[in-house]
Amino acid sequence: MNFMTSYLQIENLTKSFGDKVLFENISFGIADTQKVALIAKNGMGKTTLLNIIAVKEDCDSGRISFKKDLRIAFLEQEPAYPPEMSVLDACFHSNSEVVRIIAEYEHLCHCDQQSPKIAERYDHILIKMDMLHAWDYETKAKQILGKLNIHDLEQKIGELSGGQVKRIALANALITEPDMLILDEPTNHLDLEMVEWLEDFLRNATMSLLMVTHDRYFLNRVCSDIFEIDSRQLYHYKGNFSYYLEKRSERVAANNAELDKANNLFRKELDWMRRQPQARATKAKARIDSFYDLEDKVKQKRTDESIKLEVKSTYIGNKIFEAKYINKSFGELQILKDFYYNFSRYEKLGIVGRNGTGKSTFIKMLVGEEKPDSGSFDIGETVVFGYYSQNGLRFDEQMKVIDVVRDIAEEIDLGGGRRMSASQFLEHFLFTPETQHNYVHKLSGGEKRRLYLCTVLMKTPNFLVLDEPTNDLDIVTLNILESYLQTFKGCIIVVSHDRYFMDKVIDHLLVFEGDARIKDFPGNYTDYREWREQQLYTEKKNEKAFAQRPTEKQPNASTSLSDRKKMSFKEKREFEALEQEIEALENEKKAIETALSGGVLSNDDIMQKSMRIAEIIDLLDEKTMRWLELSEKM
Repeated sequence: MNFMTSYLQIENLTKSFGDKVLFENISFGIADTQKVALIAKNGMGKTTLLNIIAVKEDCDSGRISFKKDLRIAFLEQEPAYPPEMSVLDACFHSNSEVVRIIAEYEHLCHCDQQSPKIAERYDHILIKMDMLHAWDYETKAKQILGKLNIHDLEQKIGELSGGQVKRIALANALITEPDMLILDEPTNHLDLEMVEWLEDFLRNATMSLLMVTHDRYFLNRVCSDIFEIDSRQLYHYKGNFSYYLEKRSERVAANNAELDKANNLFRKELDWMRRQPQARATKAKARIDSFYDLEDKVKQKRTDESIKLEVKSTYIGNKIFEAKYINKSFGELQILKDFYYNFSRYEKLGIVGRNGTGKSTFIKMLVGEEKPDSGSFDIGETVVFGYYSQNGLRFDEQMKVIDVVRDIAEEIDLGGGRRMSASQFLEHFLFTPETQHNYVHKLSGGEKRRLYLCTVLMKTPNFLVLDEPTNDLDIVTLNILESYLQTFKGCIIVVSHDRYFMDKVIDHLLVFEGDARIKDFPGNYTDYREWREQQLYTEKKNEKAFAQRPTEKQPNASTSLSDRKKMSFKEKREFEALEQEIEALENEKKAIETALSGGVLSNDDIMQKSMRIAEIIDLLDEKTMRWLELSEKM
């Protein structure tokens, strides 16, 4: 029997801000290899709990204990580095000697190798790299940086956007190879390819994981446990996100049934209390005390997440917009080239693509915030845009939440003669009457995003343009927003890395592939992903068949040796590492094949090992090809 090692133990933890209690006497533990997601509504203490565990905030009471010498890496929601620090130093910021040596090696690679001092130091570092077996580590680090699109390692942090800094902080957390990884919204500012790579990386990693994320596909595929903070308490679900949804609905139903029973009893007790004279008997006093306990229970809010928001949208005509041969470049980077598109009435379009391919620039041109180099957007007269921008949070922090909304409208027209007050509208987006009278600066990051979303929707637009609307929103708010968009009587364009959100909302895609290449795909993101994988499989199969064809002319042996480039020091290290990696993969492949033929695995284990063996075969092909390339230089 395998016993898991406890990495983190939390006992009776309580945290409050003034009168607001976030969580009270919660206890839980995290063991090695356990992958845990923390779920709660915005403002319920998710980020605060992570900060307490990372010793960045204090708790009111409780005890936190870690395994001795546990190595922890923490990705904050909004990481910060000194502006003069280089990307390299930020990525390799660690107490690990191996990581520090690799960072110095990378710095020296950008220095003048002709300098005697540099050359001497370079030789010394190469010896240290050998002693610490750092070459494998460096290869993994470079892979992580590449996957997160981090290439200019000498650039200063002060020159980067917030999204780029977040990716650098994520790279730093992964490169240090901790025992336990704490991640606060790790998928924010990642494009879809990065999200899918990170998903695979974490799923296959042996480290334990505690993370906050709203990405439901990510939760489902990576996590083994779900912790939920609800009504100051913590609930533990042993399973992935699908299991959590099932078991939580059972808990909510049971809770609501209990509240119904309490309400019925409360009505009877209330009648008794009204008829009761000012009794002093012990039995009557006990019953009165019991009544007040029951009253507290009845006041608990019934959990009901089937909230539907229906807001009347302004009439929209048949003509929406026509993009007429748009061209847009930034220096040598071309975003659009002679792009033509005629948008249809009630169309729900998703835009996906790598960071830097022009997704946000395209919608900024559509709403008039950016000018095309040439071409034009012909927009219909009835179109009323509602634009939710990544950088649109511009509130007066000293205003109250309710006043922010009332400045736009006192009432919202629902259509059919129905109207809703600003306060009722905010309640649909989970702002309690108490929260509505808070100042904006007291809101969490997710609550501010939710408020911003309210201010966009309540203006009754008929064309919603949403640029990364899911960042920092909790799952309950996302469900409300998705339901609203599915029944929205107007047009929608969504730029998002949230695959689950896109699958529920949009009916076709524009895929920005880079270098002004844009593909119009009829379907949602999952449809596109399946089509793309089939295309890649076909291309790979054709390339393999082409490579195996007999060549007409063999290379001249007498010239091949003289023309051959000599293997560099770094390539020699890579060659030696490849031999070890290929051998390890072969051994792992044999072990899995033995396990699969043993007849004792569960269906889930068979599925997991079958997927892994397919990955191993691909890795062996890739590494063997590289080994053969390098062997030609021996």
